[in-house]
Amino acid sequence: MKRKPIQVHHFTLRDEHIELHNLLKIVGVADSGGQGKALVAAGAVRVDDAPESRKTAKIRAGQKVTLDGVTIHVHASDAAASDAS
Repeated sequence: MKRKPIQVHHFTLRDEHIELHNLLKIVGVADSGGQGKALVAAGAVRVDDAPESRKTAKIRAGQKVTLDGVTIHVHASDAAASDAS
């Protein structure tokens, strides 16, 4: 039995956080924010290996979002990292 290949995306934040459904849309996992919300509502999304049911959960740098065959690593922008210093 063949396993589905895993897609890995790296997303760099422009702000402090991004809402989960928007992240799914921006990286191309969902065609729209509405489809992103539907994926979350269906229980298909995990954040840092824990199930996430909040469609507008604030995803911050350092977090990992996973769903069937897809992993998204969220990173801080260089500007945001230097502002935190």
